[in-house]
Amino acid sequence: MPAFPTAGANSAANFIPEIFSKKLQAKFYASSVLPQISNTDYEGEISGQGNKVNIRTVPNVTVGDYTGSVSYADVTTQVVELNIDKAKSYAFKVDDILKVQADIDFQNEAAKDAAEQMRISVETDVMANIPTAATSILDKASVSESTLLGHILEAGRKLDELNIPDSDRFIVLSPLYIEMLKKSELRQAYLTGDGTSPLRNGKVGMIDRFSVYQSNLLAQGTGGDAGKTFCLAGHPKATCFASQFVKTETVRLTDTFGDGVRGLKVYGYKVVVPDALVTLKMKTTA
Repeated sequence: MPAFPTAGANSAANFIPEIFSKKLQAKFYASSVLPQISNTDYEGEISGQGNKVNIRTVPNVTVGDYTGSVSYADVTTQVVELNIDKAKSYAFKVDDILKVQADIDFQNEAAKDAAEQMRISVETDVMANIPTAATSILDKASVSESTLLGHILEAGRKLDELNIPDSDRFIVLSPLYIEMLKKSELRQAYLTGDGTSPLRNGKVGMIDRFSVYQSNLLAQGTGGDAGKTFCLAGHPKATCFASQFVKTETVRLTDTFGDGVRGLKVYGYKVVVPDALVTLKMKTTA
């Protein structure tokens, strides 16, 4: 009986066929809450970085005592400027050989990922910069399951004292504080479920008059605020936000055989009604 050949460099024993699945591995992204907690009425009015949107405020009419005669005051309005002064971009290349040989539309999938990463990057920037503009900043350095609900109700009181409407109020908490709420002894009295999945918009229910949202993109404190999460509560009219993709294009690359895909997004944001925003700088006792 002939002996089997020993495995060499060119032996069939060393040949391991590779099979590439046509299904891509799942990728998960941080949920977005910015559209729910800000005023985006002005997005259709921008076309490029450097634009400025002038927002006219509601006139302020003074009421006085009637003494037999009436004097007429001029009706004036203030203008708030929303500068579209920020921009972010993405760019990636798709090699011709990969495009021909691949059984998956990598260019389309990469473009989808770029859009998601762009959304996360922009929202992270906004969340990092609006907390300090709030009229009410509550520093809570020892938050526990027994105290969290009280802090949320205090934020509601701050808004009440500044005459902010009950309707459309929101509060954005990190997953840790959402967990604490669900464990709280008073959760049945204040926290109600929501029929919409929180996977896309982060909404997890209602507490007091707040729509409760969960986000992993909240700002984290540094320096003296190290370890604190800057949770936000308020009314969507507090913050104006506008963004727009002004360029999404495919270009032929000159230094390789392939296409370049790139996109440019411009955006701007501003806290225009500070009274309608509350920042909760919270840190657990653990």
